[in-house]
Amino acid sequence: MTVIVRDLRPDVPADLKAYIRVRDLALPYVISTPESVAREVTHAHPDARSRRLVAEEDGEIIGTAQAGLAHESPRPGQGLLNVYVDPARTGRGAGTLLVRTAEEHLAAQGATHLFSWVLDEPGNRAYAKRHGYRPSRSAHFLVLDLANTALPPLQDPPPGVELRTAADFADDPRPLFALDAEVSSDEPGDVDAELTDYEAWVEQTWRNPLLDLELTSIAVVDGRPVAFSAAHTDGATRYGTGMTGTARAFRARGLAKLTKNHSLHRARAAGYTVALTGNDTDNGPMLDVNRWLGYEIRATEVRHVRELG
Repeated sequence: MTVIVRDLRPDVPADLKAYIRVRDLALPYVISTPESVAREVTHAHPDARSRRLVAEEDGEIIGTAQAGLAHESPRPGQGLLNVYVDPARTGRGAGTLLVRTAEEHLAAQGATHLFSWVLDEPGNRAYAKRHGYRPSRSAHFLVLDLANTALPPLQDPPPGVELRTAADFADDPRPLFALDAEVSSDEPGDVDAELTDYEAWVEQTWRNPLLDLELTSIAVVDGRPVAFSAAHTDGATRYGTGMTGTARAFRARGLAKLTKNHSLHRARAAGYTVALTGNDTDNGPMLDVNRWLGYEIRATEVRHVRELG
């Protein structure tokens, strides 16, 4: 049995299907579709130096990796890589070969720190340690049985607040970009992000095939978006929260809870049966919101970092 690593071919449907199959087996809490993966590859920002890799054993894809630079961070030299292997095909060297190839690519692009998410399981933690990675933070994956769990009743927005959807901003999403930029800059994490490129945001976020404009809820005050819950869907049964956030001046008013609950109600009415989301383990306020909505923690992943040189 021979394992090789090569680049994903975004124009080959069989590649995309196999890539998603492996990702779903290894990490069933993140939504992908052939269209979304293909767009990630073909519309990646050039400064990200992005690559999507697959490990192939005798013609069958058994592992995947995504690697690139955190180009939106004000701190240069930060590389991102995530590796997934079919749980039934581990122990064949696919993961090690993917890690080595991704690390070599990122080092050649000037990365000095490599960040990788790893499911919090003993074998994974030991594997990361052997390859020189140390844990830095953690996050939970949460799941809501949308078909069989009673959601909290819909609430009217507070005085002066109007609930709308992202579809209402289809002609000019720039106000949503401004809100996303503010929220992203305050998001907990070990890699800071500064969203300054509107055109790149349109290509990679607004035109993401997963983004459902009708299910994305927006709280508006005096015509300005001040809170949102972004909805990602697979077009079939799975709904995921891309991000939920509130502008600084409007926090602690329950707007994140309001927008997410309204989005979930509409998702259930549209026929989605499973809702997925994620939170940093120390983000108590958002974890409380998700518990109130009925989400349950199903898995935890740990961010690891390795310093090069």
